[in-house]
Amino acid sequence: MNQIIEIQNFSYGAPLPRLAGMTSPATPPLTLESMLHAIPKVELHCHLFGTVRHETFKQLNHRAGSPLAAEEIEGFYTRGEKPVGVLRVLRALDAQLVRSPGDLYQLTREYLEDAAAHNVRYAEFFWNPTGTVHGSGIAYPMAQGAIVRAIHDAQQEFGIAGRLIAAIDREASPEAAVEMVEWVKAHRCDEVIGIGIDYREVDRPPELFARAYAEARRAGLKATAHAGEFGMPWTNVRTALDMLQVDRIDHGYTVVDQPGFARQCAERGVIFTVVPTNSYYLRTLPPERWALDHPIRRMPGLGLRIHPNTDDPTLHKVTPTQAWLMMARDFGFGLDDLRGFMHNGLDGAWIDDTQRRAWRTQWNREFDALRAGLAQEQHPAHPQ
Repeated sequence: MNQIIEIQNFSYGAPLPRLAGMTSPATPPLTLESMLHAIPKVELHCHLFGTVRHETFKQLNHRAGSPLAAEEIEGFYTRGEKPVGVLRVLRALDAQLVRSPGDLYQLTREYLEDAAAHNVRYAEFFWNPTGTVHGSGIAYPMAQGAIVRAIHDAQQEFGIAGRLIAAIDREASPEAAVEMVEWVKAHRCDEVIGIGIDYREVDRPPELFARAYAEARRAGLKATAHAGEFGMPWTNVRTALDMLQVDRIDHGYTVVDQPGFARQCAERGVIFTVVPTNSYYLRTLPPERWALDHPIRRMPGLGLRIHPNTDDPTLHKVTPTQAWLMMARDFGFGLDDLRGFMHNGLDGAWIDDTQRRAWRTQWNREFDALRAGLAQEQHPAHPQ
């Protein structure tokens, strides 16, 4: 089965604001934020359980008998400088709150609706089957089927194409990772396009999961991996690329610590799905230095191809629009850089090349039309 698929009969949803009248003298100039809201986007790095709406989380908790205290849930939605307890809250979704395929359907549909509201037109998002099967007690085919139904319904209702990445739980055993890949292989469908790996990288290096990745590659699945996050060594990125043979890297920030290796990644055209709100750097860098010292700021200068994403939008208190805005406002990237990041997202997406070319042509036109309507004082400068 070809896992680089074409998105057919794709509709783009609601018209973009002001595009039709962009050249009219009566049309007020766009702000940078409104422009970045309107640009067409792909999202390649987002975790389903990190997208749960506040009200939905409270409803799930209430239905389960309130195993989480109200302040725990509120803390999950209050982005502080040093967030604590968030992994416990995330794990509680599988362990206690998500009990049926219908719950997964709801979470998926709501995520895709929220992403489409920011003109995300194509989303590849992560889901952890190990937690769902062993924690929630929902059999893999039932869980996958519910998520896929939501993907189909969201495309019809909101004009967004969704694809699922089955994520290895790196805090579980390597054997559990292989088991998860076997589930994916036994229930293949076009909507489940590849595998990834998530949760804490500390003490769980990528080589532990080499067999699972090898099985996925043999099955024709695409692959990505979280590596070089949490300040973990740049060698984890090298291992993910060379041993696991992933197609792209999620995070990857510590490549800046080894410029020679970064140049190799640049020469190979590796796409890095970066997250401006990554919690590790928000915690470890002082507020006055955060934007100046964040590795994202340095990565393009090393020739690396990056693309901004939300990761866990409700946990990080960020939207796709805000993630793009941070690239300009906080890291100082200019409009040419942002246009290049848009191209990187299309090149990193696991879509058919015909679709990629068509979208690149159309999205370039839309980006340039929006750019032409941007107020002059809103044009961001290049990073220093």
